[in-house]
Amino acid sequence: MTTSLWGGRFTGGPADALAALSVSVHFDWRLAPHDLRASRAHARVLHRAGLLTDDELGRMLGGLDDLEAACAAGEFVPTAADEDVHTALERGLLELLGPLGGKLRAGRSRNDQISTDLRLFLREESRGLAAAVLDLAGALADQAEQHLDTPAPGMTHLQHAQPVLFGHWLLARAQPLLRDVSRLRDADARADLSPLGSGALAGSSLPLDPEATARELGFAGSVANSLDGVSDRDFVAEFLFAGALLGVHLSQLGEDVVVWNSREFGWVELSDAYTTGSSLMPQKKNPDVAELARGKAGRLIGHLTGVLAMLKGLPLSYDRDLQEDKEPVFDALDTLLTVLPAMTGMIATMSVRREVLAAAAPQGFALATDVAELLVRRGVAFREAHEAVGALVAHCSSAGCELGDPTDAELAVLSPHLTPEIRTVLTVEGAIAARDTPGGTARPRVAAQLEAFRTAAAELRAWA
Repeated sequence: MTTSLWGGRFTGGPADALAALSVSVHFDWRLAPHDLRASRAHARVLHRAGLLTDDELGRMLGGLDDLEAACAAGEFVPTAADEDVHTALERGLLELLGPLGGKLRAGRSRNDQISTDLRLFLREESRGLAAAVLDLAGALADQAEQHLDTPAPGMTHLQHAQPVLFGHWLLARAQPLLRDVSRLRDADARADLSPLGSGALAGSSLPLDPEATARELGFAGSVANSLDGVSDRDFVAEFLFAGALLGVHLSQLGEDVVVWNSREFGWVELSDAYTTGSSLMPQKKNPDVAELARGKAGRLIGHLTGVLAMLKGLPLSYDRDLQEDKEPVFDALDTLLTVLPAMTGMIATMSVRREVLAAAAPQGFALATDVAELLVRRGVAFREAHEAVGALVAHCSSAGCELGDPTDAELAVLSPHLTPEIRTVLTVEGAIAARDTPGGTARPRVAAQLEAFRTAAAELRAWA
């Protein structure tokens, strides 16, 4: 039995080179459960249209159930002669039902089938991916809760800037993850339309009911335009964008961990379970999870750019270029679902060296801004305050002392604005407590942020 879905007008088979280029079943076979689900819905629509009898519908649905069970058990698998998942499954149905299996093809095309299958796949898998992202976000929030009183050096340009609570820093890495899940949810809302019924491009002359098919498959409705229905891959690009940006956020968190874990910083200690050693140097304990997360971001960005480049010049409606939409999706999903649990475990088991962080918090004249803002509260223009404190920093840097060490006389020489009162703001605890504006690093603000974060995460978890 021929397995081709398109050979009727041809007098010979495709060249081996064309067959090798054309085949996709080795990767699109993972869409088989979704193709079978769509086939059941299509069979019911054919029955309502009078194109299948009651008996035929019953046998058709039974055959699809048997075929799905055989696929799940590995008893039915695609062959080298099957071009794609649709071809393989039709072959299986024909083997079970004979000519009746061929009736299922009426009113649909591989063009609307694949778009439907891929939407169903992504709508399901995006939720699993979102749950894994929320697991990592939760691990960061748990660590943040343990460090609502741990001062740390806040950084800009990887230099000491101002003290912050380490919990504030950890939540700064968790917040983007909630946005990543929100992006997945938003993309899912736009993928919530069924293309099944669009046919090859123009719809069908058969009395089908695409809205009924859409409802059965869990979609909000059917697509508004059949041409768009078979050619739209916005939902693929959106998923890959969300995945690429998630990969960037994982890379940024990984970079932080690499730095924190270094001998030079020594802020954290990573668990043996989430580090590796060196094949040459026995002393090494490497943050491989963080580094691999950083490295795989490039792969995820590449998938997005590849699909955008593939889409940019396509005429309406379906073009075979669109076969290139699936492997990037599958690999992006697999990559993220491999990285995320490892990152979650690494963060959850990470030990924070509170004393190292606390000792480093005031270093690098990190309290200079507090002195400048004290002067502003006394009525000094910020420009003058900035100049005065800059002179103080230059003096202390040259003398090898801290901001509170110069004598009253030395302060007066540097600027008349620098009175002994400046020493009252030169504590890390005071500097952190003073940042009590919304979104700031004062403990009450960070505690409130954590509570709001957990509420938002729970709401997203309900969707996932």
